[in-house]
Amino acid sequence: MDPKALWKLTYGMYVIGSRKGKKLNAQIANTVFQVTSEPPTVAVSINRENLTHEYISSSGAFSASVLCTEAPMEFIGELGYKSGRNTDKLGGVRYETGKTGAPIVTEHAVAYLDAEVAGSLDVGTHTIFVGRVVDAGILQDKECMTYEYYHRVKGGRAPKSAPTYLKESVGKEPKGAGRGPGLYRCKVCGYVYDPEKGDPGSGVEPGTSFGDLPEGWLCPVCGAPKSDFEAL
Repeated sequence: MDPKALWKLTYGMYVIGSRKGKKLNAQIANTVFQVTSEPPTVAVSINRENLTHEYISSSGAFSASVLCTEAPMEFIGELGYKSGRNTDKLGGVRYETGKTGAPIVTEHAVAYLDAEVAGSLDVGTHTIFVGRVVDAGILQDKECMTYEYYHRVKGGRAPKSAPTYLKESVGKEPKGAGRGPGLYRCKVCGYVYDPEKGDPGSGVEPGTSFGDLPEGWLCPVCGAPKSDFEAL
């Protein structure tokens, strides 16, 4: 069996928000889908080890913000590769409080859903939460980011907590990147620094070698320091 066949299923890129008392948290997810239209219900798959799982289980509520293709990798990395146990992931992110009390991230989002948990299914590493949609809205008219776009265009990788994670999907350079002098790979998320491209988003001009990167430079995807990179 070739498990990569599962990658051909269609996914999106979402920010899932939830709460536990007055505490708020959010994370990136790729598995959100509609279950019924009347009443409108949706489902989301969340890793049992994620803080968001704890918050959804506690509050019985979650939000889902649909990301646009313009969402920068730094934004996705901040919410997708860091833990709310160690940092306030919503500290620098625009969000609103939904009817359920869950945070709704509005930054880089085209639409949102606010849902109350109506049921759940334990599937081992993950729990599928089914939510009754109590509110929804369109935020802006832009193209939605698909999971394929995230991988093919953005060069993103699936973290270990993702439902679609395969061991070999993290830690490999993007297709076509090749192997050659100057390429360095992040051991945390798999991002490959290419000196020919630089990192314009962080002010690093094309043609800058890895060794010439500022000491404070961080991986644009997950925020890992230079010490977490390895030569290819």
